[in-house]
Amino acid sequence: MGLWLIDADTLARSRFLVSPFAETFASLKLLHAGVGAHPGEEGWLRAHLPGYRALLAADPVTGPLVAAGVGTSWIADFFCPTPCAGETFAETVHRVRAAAPEEARANLRVSLAGPLPALLDRDDLPERATAVLTHVWEETVRPYWERRRRVLEADVVARTARVSQGGWAAVLDSLRPWTRWLGESRFQVNTHAYPPRELPAGADLAFVPVTVGTGWVSWEGRERYAVVYPCLGVLAEDHGRRPVPAGLGALVGTARARILVLLGTPMSTTQVVAVTGQGLGSVGRHLRVLLDAGLVERRRAGRSVLYERTAAGTVLVEASRRPDTYRS
Repeated sequence: MGLWLIDADTLARSRFLVSPFAETFASLKLLHAGVGAHPGEEGWLRAHLPGYRALLAADPVTGPLVAAGVGTSWIADFFCPTPCAGETFAETVHRVRAAAPEEARANLRVSLAGPLPALLDRDDLPERATAVLTHVWEETVRPYWERRRRVLEADVVARTARVSQGGWAAVLDSLRPWTRWLGESRFQVNTHAYPPRELPAGADLAFVPVTVGTGWVSWEGRERYAVVYPCLGVLAEDHGRRPVPAGLGALVGTARARILVLLGTPMSTTQVVAVTGQGLGSVGRHLRVLLDAGLVERRRAGRSVLYERTAAGTVLVEASRRPDTYRS
């Protein structure tokens, strides 16, 4: 298994961050796979897969390049730089374009675990990688970025709150199915049989959510490391726009029920607005009713006020989740 050795100070200084480039690369992986994990992803694929496939059909090099860059067990380093805090998509993709041709070819050999196909033995691979990434960003991510950014921020708030409640071990165990905090400074990041990697004191460690159900780890030199993970399912599955249990909707109202279902994850008022599309005033009134009924509670986390379902609210939601009891 892949192990990172992380001292307590490095872990304490680590941070969650939102990266438009990571979201774009995750979307490229989804387009490459062509199969969604839930209705939200399937709907997105129906809208954007034809355009992506047309892009590949127009250029015989791009498809093999993406397949090689995504790899079977390792992503080509030049194709997916380690995210940095506050970096725009343009700034990150500039690092892709700036890769040396020989570096790109060497990275692809690693991701393929074998020789480079003759079609990819060329010097313009960084430019071609930049072009396909820019297409995915402009055509399939940027039009939805405002909502996606709010969803990712909601995940960061929820994870940060969990750190304060249960410590880092609980958070690291929940990032991906195979991430585990093993104690004694050992963090399992994947199932690959690589030698343990010791993060030096002062290393920059970031945890980066994406809305697509995928993830990866990356590092640059010995100074910068990142774990990219899928954000909480209740957010990624576009739950704010999906049907709610009919019985729950009849009891508390459809809009209020949608918020109650969503608040299995701690969220602020502005995040609920962004995820559900409801107006700020409406969300505020619904939260007040749910709060007065004892179905949600609120608490402060830093400068944010978070709302989350109470045990009573969870019982009500779970009791209403039966087959054929959903409405729009």
